[in-house]
Amino acid sequence: MTNIAEKAAGETYQVLDKGFVKLVDFMGGDQRAVESARVTFGSASKGEEKDRKLVEYLLAHAHHTPFEHSVFQFHVKLPIFVARQWMRHRMASYNEISARYTEVLEEFYIPAEFRVQDKINRQGSAKSGTLDNTGLLAVYKRSLDESYEAYRGLIEAGVAREMARMVLPVAQYTQFHWTVNARSLMNFLSLRMDSHAQLEIQEYANAISKIFKARMPWTWDAFVKADKRAKSEK
Repeated sequence: MTNIAEKAAGETYQVLDKGFVKLVDFMGGDQRAVESARVTFGSASKGEEKDRKLVEYLLAHAHHTPFEHSVFQFHVKLPIFVARQWMRHRMASYNEISARYTEVLEEFYIPAEFRVQDKINRQGSAKSGTLDNTGLLAVYKRSLDESYEAYRGLIEAGVAREMARMVLPVAQYTQFHWTVNARSLMNFLSLRMDSHAQLEIQEYANAISKIFKARMPWTWDAFVKADKRAKSEK
């Protein structure tokens, strides 16, 4: 797994070779979820111990709406193929950089090594020591270089950016802002931190989990317990 290095501010994590996850803004927190749950009874906080137990109860019994009142905004830089998986999570807001408005930089994801097709999980991959990674990476990089050279050639010939971009591969880096409430974020983490998720998006989910844990530690602890229990019962 790629080493995720935390910057000094504790708000930005480097992911993969050129990507990152940055917390732009945050509203709410553990206490907001507690307040949103207790308002249904016309009551308020009953102290940290009881409030933490309430958070755990809510997640253990799938009472998720109180967590919709805490909201995260992230700035994410990632390869396009990861972004397309990410955007399957539709209960959120996205604004992505547009290759119609700006010229694309020569930034492509270069994996440390290739994986082989998993023989059990048809949509997954597995590590292997039998691949000629040096030779395969040379083929991969040559393809990226040629695609970007074609892109630049089309731009210089006067082709519109919105058409020239069509020659670029899904390894191209893109960026977006992602605004998501804590309920939807937990769903994202449950699916994308799972061992069945693609390795690259797992790394982004792992980085986001650190930010989530720092901002909502009670909810994080309760989420881990509830998620583990739910998956063990499948």
